Amino acid sequence: MRIGLSINYAGGFKETAAEVADLERAGLDIAFVPEAYSFDAVSALGYLAAKTDRLHLASGILQLYTRTPTLTAMTAAGLDNVSDGRFILGLGASGPQVVEGFHGVPYDAPIGRTRELVEICRAVWRRERLEYQGKYYRIPLPADQGTGLGKPLKLINHPVRERIPVVLAALGQKNVALAAEIAEGWQPFLFLPERADQVWGQSLAVGRAARDAALGELQVYAGPALAIGDNVEALRDQVKPQLALYIGGMGAKGKNFYHALATSYGYGPEADRIQELYLAGEKDVAASAVPDDLVRDISLIGSPAFVAERIGVFRAAGVNVLNVKPIGTTSSAERIVQIEKLRALI
Repeated sequence: MRIGLSINYAGGFKETAAEVADLERAGLDIAFVPEAYSFDAVSALGYLAAKTDRLHLASGILQLYTRTPTLTAMTAAGLDNVSDGRFILGLGASGPQVVEGFHGVPYDAPIGRTRELVEICRAVWRRERLEYQGKYYRIPLPADQGTGLGKPLKLINHPVRERIPVVLAALGQKNVALAAEIAEGWQPFLFLPERADQVWGQSLAVGRAARDAALGELQVYAGPALAIGDNVEALRDQVKPQLALYIGGMGAKGKNFYHALATSYGYGPEADRIQELYLAGEKDVAASAVPDDLVRDISLIGSPAFVAERIGVFRAAGVNVLNVKPIGTTSSAERIVQIEKLRALI
């Protein structure tokens, strides 16, 4: 089982890079760089590639709609080059609030676009002369939609790898089936290992049945909060505001993926209450309404013995990577200690 960490570069790339280099020495395997609507992830990934030696570097995630498929492929190949083959392409649809609200492009057909984008990326990495006629992407652009001067091209450079690992962030049943079919990895959110199979088991089975054996075993990337130590259980409350944000505030009623997930886990009434409070502006009260057992079961917060037991549960649920978020830490040294403690338990 590998250890990942989603970095926080709110203070700037350079400060974060120094900590990531120390975390690499402490046993961290993968650094994930988010994008959301902050600084772009690519700048940070390139900078980290120059400051690390062994660590794998993952986009966590590049949003599906913000780059053309070929630019996504070029970017991934470039990052794989500067990192000497250590890049992982994390992709996701994000949501309409960000895609339409910040980027001003329609949020449509995430499943179809994801499949076509991955197919195009892999063709680019193989240095094929690119001709693609999909439902959503047609390359070159048809003559009647432009100048008529477009012609098939292939990537000038020779990539380090023609198969860069692709990890898809997915929650919906069809999206999860797609990840299991075409991607090297699947990154769920709010992964509750005891209930994951009842929520996603059938979709994963459908995807795996159509999976190309050349892709290897599907890697599952869970994202638990982390705090290992004696008497740290109170830190679980620090997880609740984020859960309230996602379950209650990431989308309108009936259009919130995370609310639907909490409901499928068996927390329907609680999810409704959280959403009601959050959308009414009662964010603190919404956070207090997040169930304690939900926080406990999706996190790695507790004594070494408790965390070791939970790691076993995550492993039994098929998790290969623990993409952790240390909490209750105020310094780089404390986060490094947490990664060292986790490494000792795995």
